[in-house]
Amino acid sequence: MNTDKIYAESIAKEYAPKDTSKVIALRKLDRKAKRPAEIFAFTFGVITALIAGVGMCLSMQVIGPATTAAMAIGVVIGIIGFIGMGINYPIFKRNLENGKKKYAFEIMELAKEISEN
Repeated sequence: MNTDKIYAESIAKEYAPKDTSKVIALRKLDRKAKRPAEIFAFTFGVITALIAGVGMCLSMQVIGPATTAAMAIGVVIGIIGFIGMGINYPIFKRNLENGKKKYAFEIMELAKEISEN
């Protein structure tokens, strides 16, 4: 095996003009379709996890007054946080599907152009 030849070809590929601009555009469109759903899901998930954590801390009397009312409020806040975490995935799937529908035509056309060449 000629390692010098392989090395030279790998260096040459770095400096050769890129003919894959359509592939790069396809990747960008794919990311553009998926990114809003992912950003929302991560943000909403973190916020609802924090809400659930605050509720657990209140219910276990780690924070707040050590009263029955504070514990009950903590349980309610914790349940709200858990419900938010539970609905996060269905919301993500719906947002992802909407993003894919929005860019489907452009992605399909570009993929068709790439596959024909």
